[in-house]
Amino acid sequence: MERVPRLYVERSKEECIEENAAREECVVIQDNVEVWLKKGEPFPEFVDPSKAKFLKKEVYDRFYLYVDRMEQKMTADAILVLPDGRTRIYLKKGDELMILPVEGFTKTLIANVGNRVRTGDAFAAVTTRKGEVHYLKPPKAGTVVFIDEITNSPHYLYYILPEE
Repeated sequence: MERVPRLYVERSKEECIEENAAREECVVIQDNVEVWLKKGEPFPEFVDPSKAKFLKKEVYDRFYLYVDRMEQKMTADAILVLPDGRTRIYLKKGDELMILPVEGFTKTLIANVGNRVRTGDAFAAVTTRKGEVHYLKPPKAGTVVFIDEITNSPHYLYYILPEE
């Protein structure tokens, strides 16, 4: 079973559809209709390409590329399909995220992608060099959509979609 969420990000029609068939795995959305296409599958006739939105499959680890870290907002529409295959998280361009750092001597990740965390719930714990344990809690309730392991330092960034 696939263990990593699948990510689909908004792209142009040309990047998704070629000669009336899917170039890559993609999602076509028009109004309240979603069509999930595998590579090579024909483009549905009942969808008007001029009114549709196209989302192409992307490598999940590249999620951070679609977030403006300064504004903490999505820069494109995206869909996350969790590893269970049934749960989907829809992110719209402009949606605000909470980007919360996890920094310390020893880090323990508690919440995983797709988990809902409430204001009083710890999403991670850090242990200091003196052995003190501090639990990190979000300022608002939300759903974890991405955990970025910072490559140039042994820290993490949690990306949490807050609830309304």
